[in-house]
Amino acid sequence: MYLPRLPEVGGDVLASCSRITAGGGLNVMVSAARQGLPVAYAGLHGTGPFGDLAREQLAQAGIEVVQPALPDVDTGFSVALIDPTGERTFATSVGAEARLGAADLARVDLRPGDVVYVSGYSLAYPSNGAALAAWLPTLAPEVTVVVDPGPLVAEIPGPVLAAALERADWWSCNEREARILTEQADPASAAAALVARTGRAGVVVRTGPEGAVLATAGRTVPVPAFPVTAVDTNGAGDAHLGAFIAALVSGLDPVEAVRRANAAAALAVTRQGPATAPTAGEVDELLGSPTG
Repeated sequence: MYLPRLPEVGGDVLASCSRITAGGGLNVMVSAARQGLPVAYAGLHGTGPFGDLAREQLAQAGIEVVQPALPDVDTGFSVALIDPTGERTFATSVGAEARLGAADLARVDLRPGDVVYVSGYSLAYPSNGAALAAWLPTLAPEVTVVVDPGPLVAEIPGPVLAAALERADWWSCNEREARILTEQADPASAAAALVARTGRAGVVVRTGPEGAVLATAGRTVPVPAFPVTAVDTNGAGDAHLGAFIAALVSGLDPVEAVRRANAAAALAVTRQGPATAPTAGEVDELLGSPTG
């Protein structure tokens, strides 16, 4: 919902417009798929209008669905409140996606060179988090694990967070999430602290209109953003992460991969809606422009 302002506690406000669309982790998958990466969804989905919508949009993006639909529950949903600056605030009601277990993960067939994207929402859900904490250490080193702790980072149980930090090859988060994880207000310091904490992972801290900070062992690099006028920041981080993953898989250097991800996020925020990730051609065009 697009609002002239957020309502005060106990109050109400009239939205200028609203829409229902699939989002969440789907945005990351759609972003990667639009960059040309083959993508499969290994999480759970339910039976009902929200599950139908999610499957429809996955199919439209050419994304394979690994798990069967749960028959007794619908897919959950989030309400996104978007203010005139494009900033968004969420409230989430969970559904089928929060019931992931060991048997479901056993259906996931991984090969060397595959990338596993783990959403912080899944880490925060009790069933999913426990299953993922047991599963992640079993993955072969030839499988790349990318973790995005997400808005619920403070709700992730300590042992689950530790398992994700230990196995992650890449950690991508925004400034708020990095600050919660490290108690460092400066994005570059937070990124370096996360690298030290994981001991092995590269870290990307997304800094909104400033771009992103890339940190690996021994170096921290700011990667500037592309100047645009934001209309809706909902899904910007997802567009960034999907493009970053696709760029890494294509063989780009991490700095160039972040630059490409910055371009994808810049294009995404100029459009209304969560699933606004650009195509590879659109990113190429921005990167080839005089301002790119």
